[in-house]
Amino acid sequence: MTDNKRRLTRRTFLRAAAIGIGSATLAACGGGGGATAPTAPPATVPPPTTAPTLAPVQPTPPPTTAPAPTTAPASAVTNSLGVTLPANAAPLEHQAFVVYFDITADFTSPNQMETIYKSGGFGSITNLTGDTLVRLNKDFQVQPAAALSWSSDETGKVWTFNLDPNLVWSDGTPVTAEDFVATFRYAADPKHAWDFAWYYSAPGAIKNWDKCVAGELPLEELGVTAKDAHTLVIETETPAPFLPAKLVYSEVLSAAKLKEYGSGLYTADPAKTISCGPYLLKEFKPGERVVFEINPTYKGTNRPRIERVIQIAARPEAMFAGYQAGEVDRVTGEQLQTADNEIIARDPELSKQVRLTAADFRTDYLFFDCQNPPFNDVRVRQAFSHIIDRDTLIKTIITPTQGIPAYSFLMPGFPASNSEGLKDIQRYDPERGRALLKEAGYEGGKGFPKLTLWLRNEPQIRQALAAAIAAAITQEYGIEVEVSNKEFKTFMDALNAKPTQIQFGMVSYGIDFLDPSNMLGVWLSTGRHNWFNKKFDEMVLKAAEMTDQEARIKIFQDAERLLCEEAPAVFIYHRTVADIYKPYVVGECFEPNIAGFAGLQWPGFTSMSDSLQTLYISDEVTKYRKAPPK
Repeated sequence: MTDNKRRLTRRTFLRAAAIGIGSATLAACGGGGGATAPTAPPATVPPPTTAPTLAPVQPTPPPTTAPAPTTAPASAVTNSLGVTLPANAAPLEHQAFVVYFDITADFTSPNQMETIYKSGGFGSITNLTGDTLVRLNKDFQVQPAAALSWSSDETGKVWTFNLDPNLVWSDGTPVTAEDFVATFRYAADPKHAWDFAWYYSAPGAIKNWDKCVAGELPLEELGVTAKDAHTLVIETETPAPFLPAKLVYSEVLSAAKLKEYGSGLYTADPAKTISCGPYLLKEFKPGERVVFEINPTYKGTNRPRIERVIQIAARPEAMFAGYQAGEVDRVTGEQLQTADNEIIARDPELSKQVRLTAADFRTDYLFFDCQNPPFNDVRVRQAFSHIIDRDTLIKTIITPTQGIPAYSFLMPGFPASNSEGLKDIQRYDPERGRALLKEAGYEGGKGFPKLTLWLRNEPQIRQALAAAIAAAITQEYGIEVEVSNKEFKTFMDALNAKPTQIQFGMVSYGIDFLDPSNMLGVWLSTGRHNWFNKKFDEMVLKAAEMTDQEARIKIFQDAERLLCEEAPAVFIYHRTVADIYKPYVVGECFEPNIAGFAGLQWPGFTSMSDSLQTLYISDEVTKYRKAPPK
């Protein structure tokens, strides 16, 4: 397929997204306490690069063997791990990938099983020092990693993973199934209080996971055991056909180090940590620098080309200027500000450096405290669902390269997405919204409490989005709304509190594994919001266990329809992220994926992805860098 045929015009793309191109027929999460956010900026001119069609993607069947490392002529230049570099690669001293991380974000460890939400914020590079059981390619297809093969029994609840016997820790000790057992037990340990512990709950919960997390059972009862040194067995409470994909979150910790130090925080200390992954941690200075260097003892299959990964702390509003000055090689779309995108749009050279991704199929939405007035009234929530003028918000604030309208939770192209079928439920219709508020006893906003719309440490572009929504609510409904951009920890602590401490908020969510049970599972009674609907729970949990793809997709679509109708959330837009890379950052990972996106796809440059194997710095770097980065 040619580039011209692959790409769509902006108008065609938005229309295609609206009608659900490829709607699937197949089968993760500073500032002021009360300040009002700035008003929406004027319309921006989007970069000329247009978003491609979002085609559905699906995981591959479990492979039986890991791909063998390729070899090259003896005369070719190789890196410190013995990986042959392409002919146009820059010298080894230039094989450094330099990026920013958010100086305001909490950063306590680069290991995902220690923390997810305290790993440097958007744009940071982590999860490099331990292999995961599986990894993904750019099409979101499951690939072997620390597990070379896997299978389930006839019940679909007992899974056996055959581990790579070549894996070793950088201190010379072998990686065994006991390391993975210790890792999962640590993640379920209530003393650890892992901030992603909900992930291994239903659907497809690991056996006894919730009881272990709650401290009701000893960790030895967890359904993760070692059959022998290189055979790991994982049991689930219910059949879980998606379990391999879910296990992308399984970066292994050292059982010996967990015992020695009592926690996984050893992973944040270069003097204490060890690695069985592609890189070694060399510097860890939150607020300053984080540096990884290639691990010469790495024996796995995710063999990288890049020698060093250098991360520099900066404030988001300063990142694009640093990129222009040549300080870094990449700024993600999450780190770019509205004004930055305007500059990029008007600069032909910068526009060529934009690379689009579907990221993690992330959707931004409003949510409510559904158990207390006024949002315990479904009519109030439905009224708020009719106030979002998505087309205008995207045109004037987000820009079409950064998002498409969302009328439901699952993005076009995601398994079970039914965007066209659900579009009218939460359509823009303020008149209908006013009628619903009148029915609920709040005509013209009379008697409705003043609201504070909480944000989760959002950049300027989404502060402007929230301000525009707040202004619309006030103008159309007579309800006073202020916007407060909270620090990440403050927001998450309040969101996760039981009962929740957020009455009205805006947040986003993206996949952790490619299955509707993951995305829709956010809205289960055990999820992160306090909307409780027994029928929804039953549908999602039932579909999650099914192997009949057509039948399970139908149930998932029915569940999402109920979600849209009951409106515990108001869906705003699906993110299509436009990252910007220097021309010398190249590799097969930037070739268009199955959905037509030619960026570094989620989960990015981590052990969870095979992008490590292809990304490198070309010899064009000498036109931009005066000297190798230090």
